[in-house]
Amino acid sequence: MFNKDNKLERLKDAETIIGASIKVKGNFHGQGDIIIEGFLEGSLKTNSNIYIGDKAKVVANVESKDLIVNGEIRGNVKTKNYLSLGSTARIYGDIQYSEISVSRGATINGQLILITDEKKSENKKSDISETENVENIK
Repeated sequence: MFNKDNKLERLKDAETIIGASIKVKGNFHGQGDIIIEGFLEGSLKTNSNIYIGDKAKVVANVESKDLIVNGEIRGNVKTKNYLSLGSTARIYGDIQYSEISVSRGATINGQLILITDEKKSENKKSDISETENVENIK
């Protein structure tokens, strides 16, 4: 859905869109692409991609594959692959990433933690064991 040029390829391909006038409170976990233009408080996690618009405000820990931020996040961020911070991005929390681009004007108030290939391997192993546990329950 996203590319490194910081553009949405297709808005209609997103599984979930939280519009500018929408406020959501709670734990929001999904599998598909998510676009946030409004307000979200709680937690936000997907195995896919997240786009946070320039007027959006997220008060949550955020976890995704790729993440493009133009708005505000108050919480920790973990991006397995690519993180792009636009010039209006504001993050107040620690950031874990594999690859990052930061535009001039973006604000980060927290630690930047690089996810190395070693850590990626550990995460894949833990994902596999979690999957195995779920399958054993069925």
